[in-house]
Amino acid sequence: MAEAVTVARPYAEAVFALADADGTLGKWSQMLGVMATVAAAPEMAAATGNPNLASEQIYGLFAGACGDLTTEAQNFVRVLIENDRLTLLPEIRDNFEELKNAREGVVDAVITTAYPLDGGQLAALVAELESRFKRKVNPQVQVDAELIGGARLQVGDEVIDGSVRGKLAEMAAALMK
Repeated sequence: MAEAVTVARPYAEAVFALADADGTLGKWSQMLGVMATVAAAPEMAAATGNPNLASEQIYGLFAGACGDLTTEAQNFVRVLIENDRLTLLPEIRDNFEELKNAREGVVDAVITTAYPLDGGQLAALVAELESRFKRKVNPQVQVDAELIGGARLQVGDEVIDGSVRGKLAEMAAALMK
């Protein structure tokens, strides 16, 4: 069976093309976020897997939980339900966000530190990353005490490990040679 990400990609590309043409990337990003959260809920998974519920009933439950959806979003949800792809909404949202970020020149950065960063430290780190990568950086900060000190940064496919734990691992590898 195909990977969920592979199956979700054409749907994300179709929504992205629609949103890009209409200039509604931000609105679609918000709607897909809500729809992905609703689709991932255990109650919705139970409803979509229930053979006693018709497509319109599933749509009614889903649309009611999502709240205000545009006509295009409502049609998109109906297509997903008819093709039994509603559970792919988290992957569709992720693919859409990647396409949106590429269009807007934004890159996601996962910043893992041993201790919480204050606002000034985070702002300085983000400014440095934006200067290095020549793109706007969308930071996601995580705290991992096992790093001992320093930080580990992942920007796209590139990893910058400036943690004490990483440095100790490098020294151990050098000593083993």
